[in-house]
Amino acid sequence: MIFRQGMKMRFITIMWVGCFLLLSACQASEEPPVELSDQPQGMVTEPRSFDVNGQRLSGLLDMPENRDARALVILIHGYGQTNVVEQNWYYDLRSRFAATGISSFVWDKPGCGDSEGSFDADQPVASSADEVLAAAAYLRDQKVPGAQRIGLWGISRAGWIAPLALSQDEDLAFWISVSGVDADESFGYLLESNWRIKGYDEAVIARLLAEWRRGTEIAVTGGSYEDYLSETEAYRTDPFVLFLQNGEEAMSEAAYNSLRATWQAEPPRFNPTTGLRIYVEGFASTLSKLNIPVLALFGEQDMSVDW
Repeated sequence: MIFRQGMKMRFITIMWVGCFLLLSACQASEEPPVELSDQPQGMVTEPRSFDVNGQRLSGLLDMPENRDARALVILIHGYGQTNVVEQNWYYDLRSRFAATGISSFVWDKPGCGDSEGSFDADQPVASSADEVLAAAAYLRDQKVPGAQRIGLWGISRAGWIAPLALSQDEDLAFWISVSGVDADESFGYLLESNWRIKGYDEAVIARLLAEWRRGTEIAVTGGSYEDYLSETEAYRTDPFVLFLQNGEEAMSEAAYNSLRATWQAEPPRFNPTTGLRIYVEGFASTLSKLNIPVLALFGEQDMSVDW
């Protein structure tokens, strides 16, 4: 019924070039351009933890080796579980930042890695923004190298999170958004683009999308689990949907009832034009109030986020 696929870490080289251009432009009047080598230079990595809403979140702080850090970038995840420390996530990006004198900080979501709490696939974006704000406050308090100029780098779902954090912390200096989402749910685009790539007939795509949206409508309006099953059969049994949901044809009755109760207590809002769920209220207004350098990178062949 509701499922969002996390963005893969792709186009890292392109991301890196864009990040470098933005940071160089931001400081063009303050220091000479930085010459890049083909290989990342030295990086010092330390495990670091900070508290947010009574939970301890753990991650990695990377700093340039044998040189001063001229800035620090907080890395914000897309959708899904994380394993930053054990699997050394974003290593190429982190080391490239370090090569130009830029520190970086990234942590595991609650309930992932060594971070406390429970993982919530549908963690509210406001809660994720609280993590960013707490991390920035921690880094400044600890006076870590580069904390005099903190910016954000984020992918996919971070397109919702970063603006909320930026609107609450006026000292955040810049934002690099990679395949950032707009105000609406992005899963419909993922479905439609992948079905089209797989050669589905347009009429079939329209019918499957209608069933997906109908499933949401049933839950929001308090419909029964039986109604959900009967009106989403083609969608639930579609091979691509099954692939996305690890072979599970439908959410369990208990999971459906839990979601229905949540949405009955706090009904989500939907865009009347697209029919998609709105994830950030007043998103356009929040963006328009930002007055910092922003670099937005999109991929024409992105199959997850509407570029």
